[in-house]
Amino acid sequence: MNRTSPLTLVILAAGIGSRFGGAKQVEPVGPSGEYIVDYSVYDALASGFTRIVFVVKEGMGFAFKERFSPLADRCDLLFVPQRLDDIPDRFTVPPGRTKPWGTAHALLACRRELDGPFGVINADDFYGRSGFVALARFLSARGGGREGCLIGYRLDRTLSAGGPVSRGVCRVDRSGYLVEVVERNRVMRRGHLVGYEDESGWHEIPGGAIASMNMWGLPLRFLDELERGFPPFLSRSDPAIAEYQLPGVIGEGVQEGRLRIRVIRTEEEWFGLTYPEDLTNVRERIKRLIEDGAYPPRLFG
Repeated sequence: MNRTSPLTLVILAAGIGSRFGGAKQVEPVGPSGEYIVDYSVYDALASGFTRIVFVVKEGMGFAFKERFSPLADRCDLLFVPQRLDDIPDRFTVPPGRTKPWGTAHALLACRRELDGPFGVINADDFYGRSGFVALARFLSARGGGREGCLIGYRLDRTLSAGGPVSRGVCRVDRSGYLVEVVERNRVMRRGHLVGYEDESGWHEIPGGAIASMNMWGLPLRFLDELERGFPPFLSRSDPAIAEYQLPGVIGEGVQEGRLRIRVIRTEEEWFGLTYPEDLTNVRERIKRLIEDGAYPPRLFG
């Protein structure tokens, strides 16, 4: 990567929290009304990122600009809407559809704003400082090519006390590269065990298995992968409910040899807002981190 190029982080903030019951990206969790994404931005800036690209739901751009405007002298800020009608010409948006097209489509929305390798995170996940440090280090050392990275979390540190979650469980080869991401639904803890339920029953998974929380470092050429895969995805999917998701596109690129993903493990403990019951826990965790000196009581302003 050119040393003069900005270190860019894309934050996917346009999703709808169906299980949470509202826009969890803008739910106050800090003592001064901070959102979870505020802590991610704080950690990203402290880790060397100098350009933040928010992908937001249509109509929310102004609110995000107003909130983060105090950071304009510390980094470049861009706000890109994820539009439902941003699809190839031969396709149409189904009547009544309001849900965004998914995380891969969200990243595709900012394709004209990226000119080098970049990081990607979700707006509603708390990742911890070391994850951003590792991501920034990887991106700073690489330019073009087909190699990216995944910051991988221990599965047993990504669960919700509010109920079962969906997790991408990773298989990694002996060299530390991603082989596949298997999406598991209804992942939960039973006593000291971690596993998932499906129609055939309960299946245990090692708690130390690597889970993807959508914290990626990706080469610029990956955007070609997204553009190439979107029309076939729309052709074979139900347009009323289909979601073009980032792990699926990355997994396909890995399996077909067009992309290599180095898995970088972190011992950070994830937390986030999946269910309304998670809110109290997240606020308490933030409070403890502030008491431990990890963050100031007021992040910005």
